Amino acid sequence: MTRPIRVGLIGAGANTRARHIPGLLAVEGVEIAAVCNRRPESTRAVASEFKVARTYDQWEQLVADTDLDAVVIGTWPYLHCPITLAALQAGKHVLTEARLSMNAAEAHRMLKSARECRQLVTQVVPSPFGLKGHDVMKQLLAEGYLGELREVQVYSFNAPLADPETPLSWRQEATLSGFNMLTLGIVHETLARWVPPPIEVQAQVHAHVAKRIDPQSGVYRPVGTPDSVQVLVILKGGARATYHFSGVTPFGQTACIHLFGSDGVLCYDLLTDRICGASRRQGNPPGRMADLAEIAIPPERARSWTVEADFIAAIRGGQAIEFTTFEAGVAYMEFTEAVARSAETGESIALPLSEFVTSD
Repeated sequence: MTRPIRVGLIGAGANTRARHIPGLLAVEGVEIAAVCNRRPESTRAVASEFKVARTYDQWEQLVADTDLDAVVIGTWPYLHCPITLAALQAGKHVLTEARLSMNAAEAHRMLKSARECRQLVTQVVPSPFGLKGHDVMKQLLAEGYLGELREVQVYSFNAPLADPETPLSWRQEATLSGFNMLTLGIVHETLARWVPPPIEVQAQVHAHVAKRIDPQSGVYRPVGTPDSVQVLVILKGGARATYHFSGVTPFGQTACIHLFGSDGVLCYDLLTDRICGASRRQGNPPGRMADLAEIAIPPERARSWTVEADFIAAIRGGQAIEFTTFEAGVAYMEFTEAVARSAETGESIALPLSEFVTSD
């Protein structure tokens, strides 16, 4: 009998319990053998719920467990880099929660270590947005549905921060989340699957609710990240893009990507996985957004969430990681940091970031 792949969990929050643990356990020959959560009592609770044999109080102890083959990192971003580096050095495959890191420098360190350990699998939990219709979008774009890409609009309006009395969370703590802000990174990751990379960004950010209650101290203090983000982007090849993100809009919530070309338009609703479009190449005349027709996603071409199965398949040598590689994670972390730099300085920021450009 083949030895099972033994996985250790570091950080077992809501997403890990809802997706990663069930996804791993659904794969034959996988055992969740150890867990380390933020607090000993929550570690024991997860171990009891999912029948995990070994518990650790410190993540370093779990990484040092020689019986483990792989580590799944479900912590906040501030620990993604140190745990990844340690796990790779310990000879363990790594699946880390998104966002990849706190900043671009950490992301590059993680990628460098991954490339030095090519015998090990590294994967970032992908953005789920757009996965269902990804193959349909890629085919339409490859067939020239848009013609020349000219304009891109990206919107994400939601309301987790709309109530001023909502306490300060780790997502608005720069020391825990780094440059990551709102859904900027997760939506940009989806867009980057379909369009050329950004080469220049100009951004502004704002906090409509500038102070929130710190749940630890009960005192109001300044938030560390914005609740409103706007970005102007130049893509490689010359197309222009606008991004508008808000976490304080309870009415009219939406998340969508619009791609406008010389011969057509494609609109992807990220909340419903509905694709609409029109193309001169399909015989459609120029018209309004309201005139767009829905483009079906055939069941046999609709992707589903297979992240954990893909991770295990890669470990077993069956396939390469597609969603999401460390290379893609580095690219979106550079974009996110460029947005933060531009917002702080008021200047346009070129991509890739100059300090990470090499001559080879």
